[in-house]
Amino acid sequence: MFLSVFDLFKIGIGPSSSHTMGPMTAARRFLDEVAGDDWPRPAGAKVDRIAASLHGSLAYTGIGHGSDRAVVLGLAGQTPQKVDPDQANGIVDRIVADKRISPPGHPSYRFDPATDLVLDRKTPLSGHANGMAFSAYDADDRLLLKRIYYSIGGGFVVSEEELQRMKVKGSVTTEGKKVPYPFKNAVEMLSMAAKSGLSIADMKRVNEETQMSREKLDAGLDDIWSAMKSCIERGLSQDGIMPGGLKVRRRARQLHDKLQEQWRQNRPNPLLANDWLSIYAMAVNEENAAGGRVVTAPTNGAAGTLPAVLRYWLHFHPEADQPSIRDFLLTAAAIGGIIKTNASISGAEVGCQGEVGSASAMAAAGLCAVMGGTPEQVENAAEIALEHHLGMTCDPVGGLVQVPCIERNALGAVKAVTAASLAIKGDGVHFVPLDAAIETMRQTGLDMNEKYKETSLGGLAVNIVEC
Repeated sequence: MFLSVFDLFKIGIGPSSSHTMGPMTAARRFLDEVAGDDWPRPAGAKVDRIAASLHGSLAYTGIGHGSDRAVVLGLAGQTPQKVDPDQANGIVDRIVADKRISPPGHPSYRFDPATDLVLDRKTPLSGHANGMAFSAYDADDRLLLKRIYYSIGGGFVVSEEELQRMKVKGSVTTEGKKVPYPFKNAVEMLSMAAKSGLSIADMKRVNEETQMSREKLDAGLDDIWSAMKSCIERGLSQDGIMPGGLKVRRRARQLHDKLQEQWRQNRPNPLLANDWLSIYAMAVNEENAAGGRVVTAPTNGAAGTLPAVLRYWLHFHPEADQPSIRDFLLTAAAIGGIIKTNASISGAEVGCQGEVGSASAMAAAGLCAVMGGTPEQVENAAEIALEHHLGMTCDPVGGLVQVPCIERNALGAVKAVTAASLAIKGDGVHFVPLDAAIETMRQTGLDMNEKYKETSLGGLAVNIVEC
């Protein structure tokens, strides 16, 4: 399935693309269905009450990821792209107090989050680990409409029917339009690059421009980087304790100030690039943990790795410019699309190898490309980065995207830069193909115990005492 760069890089809010953005999107989508005419209803029946339930991983870590809060915001008519993070708590508090929702364009509905929003840990939904059910009732509490949605990673939401279609048949088209370079794996990508003489970024650009003008594409790419850069800057300016109860303190600003002082003193520091990489990544993921504005890259839990590497490119490479930023993002999106099509970017499906591992592979590919790498070297860079995240579990302490997630993004960025550097010094010939690493990640995810897949039932989540 062809995935646009704007499918993989979505501007939204934290702390989780699958557990926050996904439930908010699903709730808003259910509202739209309630208002539509595409479902049968008894004559004269009117929706009076809305209810929702979260299942699987969403139920286990929903509170820590703000899934419950996201559903309330979605039912209030908010979307991840438009909601103001500074106003979100006020919206939720009013609904909790009034026990009603009044979304724009709708009548007022009864909705008491204390009773109408259930985190059901006992009843998993069969389609995916991140399942949600929404129901609409009349004034006599007769069920009028029920819909099931799944949050499949990176902010993607599908209905039960759409998920079944995805499992039966994939597609290399978007909105019915064929793309010139419909590569669905790395072998096809390299073959098409060799035949066309185009870079991976150029092929991705040609595909995107079948859907939009070059001007619109470039403006969208610039908006993505602007949002990433703003997230880094805000993260570097904030202090204090992150929400959720773990009492984890923000560190990016303090570390940034120390690095700035060393920079001014011109003191030798052989780890300088790694330090900057780590701080940039931590700044983003601290913002994500605080529910700030972030970009899925390809998920919120892995949102810091790619922006950190791109900021590193601008910081340490004088040849960096705006066109190279766009090529970086296009190349990264091409790799991300292959990973999502053939494996997963969801921690609830395959663990953190699918989140930070994918992010590191995407960042390594993007950096190798803008450093002048051939398509073969770019594929090699992505493979190196992904290979060395294989088997990584998703075990957030307290269900919060804080420990080990924030530092894990920093190390993912360091691995990405190292992978790009190794690949560009070679000739692109290497032992393990990227497709093999992706398939290994998929198989490892299938074999991985559920307690290591974003349920907070194993790993660090049960071996660290919450303070």
